[in-house]
Amino acid sequence: MKLYGIPNCNTVKKARDWLAQHDLAVEFHDFKKHGLDAATAQAWLQQTDWPKLINRNGLTWRGLPELRKQGIQDAVSALALMLEKTSVIKRPVLVQNGKLLHVGFDAAAYSKIFNLNS
Repeated sequence: MKLYGIPNCNTVKKARDWLAQHDLAVEFHDFKKHGLDAATAQAWLQQTDWPKLINRNGLTWRGLPELRKQGIQDAVSALALMLEKTSVIKRPVLVQNGKLLHVGFDAAAYSKIFNLNS
């Protein structure tokens, strides 16, 4: 299982803590250190709609020129942005064996994914 994000993101910290508390082993992929390859991002976009992967509330999105924001209209344009600015991706992204399990963090959703009661 792999968790994608950046280490100083509070939501990523919450997800990592939750996984550790439940003894769930996860490999952490730091976008800042390792970037993101196109094949991985395309696989995510085939499994969920692009708006779910783009964090429109974050500083990266808000810092984009208005014309650039308006140009993000489909998976192709979203992919280009995700590869250029990985910090625009909603975090964390939880993946197992290539399957996108969850975008963002929600304790209840994680509990359901892993069939846990807490």
